[in-house]
Amino acid sequence: MKISSVETFVITNRRILLKISTDTGPAGWGEPTLEGWSRPIEAIVEQMANYLVGQDPRRITHHWQVLARGGFYRGGPLFGSALAGIDQALWDLKARSLGVPIYELLGGATRSKIRIYAHANGRSGHTGHPDRARELVAAGYTLIKVAPDGQVGFVDNADYLDRFVTDLAELRGTIGDAIDFGIDLHGRFSVPMSRRALPLIEEFAPAFVEEPLRPEHSELIGSIVDSTSIPIATGERLYTRTEFRSVLEAGVAIVQPDLSHAGGISESFRIATQAEIYDAQLAPHCPLGPVALAACLQVDAAVPNFYAQETVIEVHDQQPGRGLELLTNPEVFVPVDGYLPVPTGPGLGIELDEDVIRSQVATEPLAPGSPTWFYPADDSFAEW
Repeated sequence: MKISSVETFVITNRRILLKISTDTGPAGWGEPTLEGWSRPIEAIVEQMANYLVGQDPRRITHHWQVLARGGFYRGGPLFGSALAGIDQALWDLKARSLGVPIYELLGGATRSKIRIYAHANGRSGHTGHPDRARELVAAGYTLIKVAPDGQVGFVDNADYLDRFVTDLAELRGTIGDAIDFGIDLHGRFSVPMSRRALPLIEEFAPAFVEEPLRPEHSELIGSIVDSTSIPIATGERLYTRTEFRSVLEAGVAIVQPDLSHAGGISESFRIATQAEIYDAQLAPHCPLGPVALAACLQVDAAVPNFYAQETVIEVHDQQPGRGLELLTNPEVFVPVDGYLPVPTGPGLGIELDEDVIRSQVATEPLAPGSPTWFYPADDSFAEW
C-alpha cells in the first residue's frame, strides 16, 4: 500500500479538510484547520505531501517524526496544524483498512460514553449568558463553559470585579449545584489579576478556570495554581509535549491540546499519557468541525485520564449549516444526557460526503474573519 495523493479542501478560513488516498483503495481524512490561516496551512500540507506521496501510510509514527523533526525550523501552530491533519488522516486510513476504530489501535476503549460540553455566552460586557446556560442544561449537558466578553485590564477595577463575580453568581443560581461550569479567560488575565479575582469566585465551585495567562507566560502559571482552590486548565495554544511539561510541573489540573494544532492524534495521545504522571486530566480543545471532533473522540475513548470534550457543533440540535452536513452519518454525534457514545465505526467513525465537501470548496478570496484586537482608552494594544 502506497500513498497516491494528498488533497486539501479549503472551505473557509475556519475549515480546511485533507484526504490521503492510496493506490489500493483505502483513504483517510483529517482537519488541519488553524483558525484564520487556511491558505498558509494549505501550502504547508502541499509541501509535506511531496514527502508523503509514494510512502507506506501505515508507518504513522515514522512519518510523524520525519515531518515534525525533518526541517531545521519546527513546531508552532502552522507546522503543528498541517501535521495534525495529516496525522489524523493517516490514523483514519490505517484503522479503516483494518476495519476498526482508531482507539482500538491505541489500546482499546476505556469508557462507553464521552462527556461533552458547550458554550453559554452571548451577553455583551458580561461573563456567560444565563438563558443560554439554561437551554444547554435542558438539552442534557452536565458541563458548560463561559467566557468574559471584552477586554480586561492588567489589574482591573472594582466595578469589573463586581460584575465578574455577580455574573458567575447568577450563572450558578441558574444552573444549580448539580451542573458544572468552566470559565475560559482566553489569556486575558495577568498574574496579579488572576490572584485577585479567582479567590472571589471559589464559593461558586467552578469546575475549572481555563487559560488565565497567555501562552508565552505559561511558566508563571504555578503562582496562580498556588493561589486558588479552583482547578486550572490550559493548553489550547501549546503544541508539543515539551511545551506541556512546564505547566504540568506547575500543577495544572487539566491539559487542553487541540488535536488539529498539537500534532494530531499521535502527539495528543502522548500529551495525555504525560499528564497521567502529574495526576492531570485531558480535555481537548475543539472549536472546529466534525473531523476534528471525531479525532478528539478517538483519543477521549482511549485515554484513562479523560475529563470532558469541547464542541462548538450544536450536536444536540442538528440543523443544516453547522458542519454536520459534511457527514452521511451525523447520527454518530447525537448526544444522550450530555454524553456522546463511543463511536464504533472504522477509522474516525464518521463517513464524509465528498461531493458536499467539493461543492463547498472556496473559489473566492477567503473572508479574514473577526479581528481579535482590543484597544484601551489610551489606544494601546490589549490582549484578546
